[in-house]
Amino acid sequence: MKSALIIFRALADSTRLRILALLRSMELSVGELAQVLGQSQPRVSRHVKILCDAGLAERRKEGSWVFVALGGPGIVAPVFAALDRWTEADHWAVADEARLAAVRADRASAAAEWFEANAGQWDAIRSLHVADSEVEAAMAEALGEGPLGCLIDIGTGTGRMLELFAPQAEHALGIDRSSEMLRLARAKLTERGLANAELRQADLYALPLQDGGADAAILHHVLHFAQQPGAAIREAGRVLSAGGRLLIVDFAPHEREELRARDAHTRLGFSDEQMLGWFEGAGLAPVKIETLEGGELTVKLWLGRKTGALVEKVKAA
Repeated sequence: MKSALIIFRALADSTRLRILALLRSMELSVGELAQVLGQSQPRVSRHVKILCDAGLAERRKEGSWVFVALGGPGIVAPVFAALDRWTEADHWAVADEARLAAVRADRASAAAEWFEANAGQWDAIRSLHVADSEVEAAMAEALGEGPLGCLIDIGTGTGRMLELFAPQAEHALGIDRSSEMLRLARAKLTERGLANAELRQADLYALPLQDGGADAAILHHVLHFAQQPGAAIREAGRVLSAGGRLLIVDFAPHEREELRARDAHTRLGFSDEQMLGWFEGAGLAPVKIETLEGGELTVKLWLGRKTGALVEKVKAA
């Protein structure tokens, strides 16, 4: 545990307090922090280092980008509890929030433009990264052959996951932000005659289901596009009933930097440590972790179960 002296020294600067407030909203790259704060990247990096040394923030390198997140809850929670009592909103907070909204809009716009431009080729692009047949077989094994109850496919794209798993579900819901993706998915599901599958335009951070409204959820190659993966997982956990399962399929950490610009990837893969940390924050217990080698990138499967029911011991494959 960091000493109070180190923590209070780190907090004794207005810029570092602003950085903490911004990180409370979302993880940001050093460049994005500089954009919001109106300061140079080297100066912001120095402030970030001081916060990290105090345990108030954490840095994570992904290719040429460095993302900054809040430190562990044992340190930051008491700090925010105090700041919430002592601090009143000021003009800096208002201005920072406005510029942060612009960063969010820039990210979302870049991803949306790519999705709209490439919707018709989306299935083919996925095939370039990984052997879909192998991944789909592993997913089917992870979810099992039994009924899935109410299934939600988060970021459904062209509806491939609904094609595969809606027949096992009592009701299946696919959500996506892209109207073009949903148009393609709707055509595909109609062709397949999946009357129990429904599509909605919605955000993965605000799923159109009540608490505990789903029995199973899938995030298939979605999180590497997400601005806030942890928040997306928490939202998935919210809609799961006790004992409900979340299956995530995505890439292991990699250095394919060109995927940011070419394919709008926000994150260059995820480690088991990251994913299990997000599971814990979402009230999910890990059930299975599987690694699929081959192709240009390594694919990972993480299966979690909502706590409140008997949980199997985690198995690695």
